[in-house]
Amino acid sequence: MNPADTPTVPRVDVPDDLAPQALDHATALPARYYFEPRIVAADRELIFDRGWQLLAHVCQLRNPGDHVIGDFAGLPVIAVRGVDANGGPGEIRVFHNVCRHRAGPLAQCDGLAAKSLRCRYHGWTYTLDGTLRSAPEMGTAPDFDVNDVKLPQLSVRVWQGMVFAAVDQARAPDFDAFVQGIDERLGANRHLERYGHHRRVGYDVACNWKVYVDNYLEGYHVPHIHPGLNKLLDYRSYITDTALWYSYQFSPLESGDGLYGDGDALYYWMWPNTMLNILPGRLQTNRVIPKGVDRCRVEFDFYYAVDESEEAAARRLADLSFSDEVQFEDLTICEDVQRGLSSGSYVPGRLNPLRENAVHHFHELLRKVYREAGA
Repeated sequence: MNPADTPTVPRVDVPDDLAPQALDHATALPARYYFEPRIVAADRELIFDRGWQLLAHVCQLRNPGDHVIGDFAGLPVIAVRGVDANGGPGEIRVFHNVCRHRAGPLAQCDGLAAKSLRCRYHGWTYTLDGTLRSAPEMGTAPDFDVNDVKLPQLSVRVWQGMVFAAVDQARAPDFDAFVQGIDERLGANRHLERYGHHRRVGYDVACNWKVYVDNYLEGYHVPHIHPGLNKLLDYRSYITDTALWYSYQFSPLESGDGLYGDGDALYYWMWPNTMLNILPGRLQTNRVIPKGVDRCRVEFDFYYAVDESEEAAARRLADLSFSDEVQFEDLTICEDVQRGLSSGSYVPGRLNPLRENAVHHFHELLRKVYREAGA
């Protein structure tokens, strides 16, 4: 064959704005990564399927058959506590929440003590370890064996009482590297695994998931968007630091009103979409779930140190109310920003090196992903 006739793979030119940027001269990620429709599939494949995502807390999966459902960027999943050889609590597994028959759901809400997982569409039923147990009226189907049908399973790690799962562990970060340094920073007095689940609150936000993450990653906007939160935190002492796969924001509390007591506020973001908001006696987790190029859902779970006193109940109620206030302030500005990014007007602006270093860190991770994929 003539060398001139040899087929070649088309070259993909990577835009210059995906090149690594130093913090002191960095600009924000280009607007097209927030509004072009094709970015949805790219983010699912390149980011979410290759990352560790938070799904539940062990307090929600105490006994055999307890289960929690979730959405991994469009993939329905279910975490299930199995049963051991003696009938007690066994392994926590995470499966695709998609029946292998015709894609019906095995569960549509969280639940307790299920004996099996049964698809509501046609009644195909699976054991707690994900193996098909029965399929109504399939006995006459040639060469069909229920034991050959199993639910696809994700990799699972339990850390600080929280259940993380990865669709493709081979391409996900090493989990120990993923959380390296957080245990030491939390210290011995924060027993997050002992907390109890109180409530879940969800918000549907008309913005790309990255807009919400951007907003979470900096306290620069706090004095301008969050008057109540600004009174609670010591903005002058507000610190943001970054690690390989996460960043954290720290501030001493200045409340003095008994809501959270003395101590500090720690806000962890973990690649790609998990946030841990940790205050004395309270863990609030939130997950940002893509629902389209300009839509996402943010789900908050509230966990507290176990305390059934009236005083603790009043604090929990006040915490929920305060959190709701802050979230409505955030979602309003995030929707405004999405409109600005989609307007055709926006050219990436300079980041504040002091206050937006975690935004830069997130954008550099995104640039690397898109760059290596030849975006």
